[in-house]
Amino acid sequence: MISIIDYDAGNIMSVEKAIRHLGEELVITSDPDRILSSDKVILPGVGAFGDAMDKIRKAGLDKVIYDVVDKKIPFIGICLGLQLLFESSQEAPGVPGLGLLEGKILRIPEKDGIKIPHMGWNSLEYRKDSRLFRNLPEEPYVYFVHSYYLEAKHEEDVAATSYYSTLIHAAVEHENIYACQFHPEKSGTVGLQILDNFIHL
Repeated sequence: MISIIDYDAGNIMSVEKAIRHLGEELVITSDPDRILSSDKVILPGVGAFGDAMDKIRKAGLDKVIYDVVDKKIPFIGICLGLQLLFESSQEAPGVPGLGLLEGKILRIPEKDGIKIPHMGWNSLEYRKDSRLFRNLPEEPYVYFVHSYYLEAKHEEDVAATSYYSTLIHAAVEHENIYACQFHPEKSGTVGLQILDNFIHL
């Protein structure tokens, strides 16, 4: 069973649709017992960093997420769900993230001809030993919607990068923690393969 953590995030339904398309059973829940009894856990997210962290903390879901990680249950954050795993974001100064991984979330730099938010398809360069990107062609295209990006502290945590105005750490893998800045659920067959890889870890 796969749990999608419900904290009123914006992209839950599209993630649910993609997982069901892959033939998997899932539950959308904020119940700690159901989350902790799952085989895999997904933290979706669209919206503002500070608002999302406030909702997560008020619901006590931060403690549940720490328990998921401690129990070594495979866990993936998507879009804002990636950003929340890190220490801080320029979008919400003074609001701590979950701090599961070291790094910071920065605003995409303004440049001529660059539109922010970044909305569209970009190619990835990924590590050859990445578990999320198994069975994919080189430099696959995936769909992004974001104004902020990850700068991870540890290069070994970075599973994939992309370039849009600056180098973006587009995916991470660290023990049982996985995350994508892009939306695999909106990235066609490539995205479905990434989700299927996660499901079958």
